Amino acid sequence: MKVAALYAGSFDPFTNGHLDIVSRAATLFDEVIIAVSENISKKAMFSAEDRMKMIETSLKDSNLSGRVRVVKHAGGLTIDMAEELSVKAMVRGLRSIKDMEYEMDIASMNHFQNSQIETVFLMSSEKYRFVSSSLIKEVAKFNGDIQGLVPDNIKKEMTDRLGQEESR
Repeated sequence: MKVAALYAGSFDPFTNGHLDIVSRAATLFDEVIIAVSENISKKAMFSAEDRMKMIETSLKDSNLSGRVRVVKHAGGLTIDMAEELSVKAMVRGLRSIKDMEYEMDIASMNHFQNSQIETVFLMSSEKYRFVSSSLIKEVAKFNGDIQGLVPDNIKKEMTDRLGQEESR
């Protein structure tokens, strides 16, 4: 029996912290499905379709392309999408105690909605604990150094989008 997990988020942009969580989840599950969603409370730098393409390119550059796929989360409850995709677990990355409190509430609500799908928390690797998509966008906007914090293809897309030269 193939055991799949869902890793959902806005991924605007997809960071090396996200890639690290996906890589580690891929050692635990037969398949990891990355669901790219629109976050209506945030202004996106990239469209969902652009984010999906950038993530797929990042995966091709890794050894994960056969075990991970990218889909669009069109809206609604993530737990409903997990059920439709027949996954056994939802993967969430935790950077700090703040994330833990927030994610525990979501995991409890998801469990209330569907007790057959577990939430699996993976602690961020120490080198990525400070990395968030919002922080990456802010640093990039002011031409700060994001080398090593996002996949190279995404760094290029960000500098192109911001009309900057790749100096770092």
